[in-house]
Amino acid sequence: MLTERFSTLADRYDAVLSDVWGVIHNGVAATAEACDALIRFRNQGGTVMLITNAPRPGSVVTSFLDRVGVPRTAYDGIVSSGDVTRAVMAARTEKAVFHIGPERDLPIFDGLGLNFVPLGQAQYVVCTGLRDDTVETPESYRAELNELRRRNMFMLCGNPDLVVERGDTLIYCAGALADLYHSLGGEVLYAGKPHRPIYDLAIERVTKLRGATPPLRRVLAIGDSVRTDLTGAAQFGLDCLFVTAGIHAEELGERHAPDLAALDKMFADAGVTPKAVMPRLVW
Repeated sequence: MLTERFSTLADRYDAVLSDVWGVIHNGVAATAEACDALIRFRNQGGTVMLITNAPRPGSVVTSFLDRVGVPRTAYDGIVSSGDVTRAVMAARTEKAVFHIGPERDLPIFDGLGLNFVPLGQAQYVVCTGLRDDTVETPESYRAELNELRRRNMFMLCGNPDLVVERGDTLIYCAGALADLYHSLGGEVLYAGKPHRPIYDLAIERVTKLRGATPPLRRVLAIGDSVRTDLTGAAQFGLDCLFVTAGIHAEELGERHAPDLAALDKMFADAGVTPKAVMPRLVW
C-alpha cells in the first residue's frame, strides 16, 4: 500500500481529482513536487481536476493558487464547495439568509441577489467558516448555534473540512461549526467532500474536457483527509491515493515517514482503505 512515486500508478488512470490544501499547497506556499507530479500526469494525457472544500468560487481559488505559486499547468480546472454552495443558494433566493464566516468569503455570494439579514430575521444560515480563525474555536459559537437551533434553522455548510493547515498550524473550518450544530440537533447540508454533489460536478467537468465520461475505475482521487478525501472517494466508487504529510501528519508521527501501525489503525477506525499511500505527492 505504501508507495514512493505516483508514476508507478499513473498509467492506470485517465483523470485525477486532487485535493488542494494539504496536497499541492499548505496555505502559504505551493508544494513543488506535487505540482510537478500533476504536470507530468497531464503531459502524458491525463486530466487533473482540483476538488476543494474552499468555500469560494473556483475562479477565486485560482487566483489564490497563483499567489502561492501553484502553476496553472498543474491542473485543467477547479471544482470547489463554493461552486456547489452557490448552486444551492441560487435555488433559495427568495429566502432571507444569515451568514457565519469571514469577509474574505463574500465573493461566493456575488451576483446571486441574496437578502442578508440579522440572525433574528433569517430563514436559514450559510456557514463558510469562523469569522476570525486565528483566535476563535467552535466553542466560541456555541451560544449562537444554540439560538439557531432554538429557531430550528437549516444550515448550509460551505466547507465540510474540520481543520486545514496554514503553514505549520491547524485552523478550524466551517465543518467544525456545522458538526457542532448537528450535534445540537440542527439540520445541516454539507456542500463539499465527502458528499456526492461535488464529485458529480467534478466528473461532469472532466467529461466535458475529455469528450467522454471516464469509467470510475479510471479516476483517482488524491487527498490528505480521511474524513473528506478518502471517505468521499470510497463512497463515490473511486480509488484514492492518500497523502500522509497533510492534516494527519502529527497523528502519524514523522511527517516524512509515517507510523504504519498508526496509519493502519486510522484506516480501520474509519472503515476505509486507500489504493496507495505516500508521505507527499511525488512523481
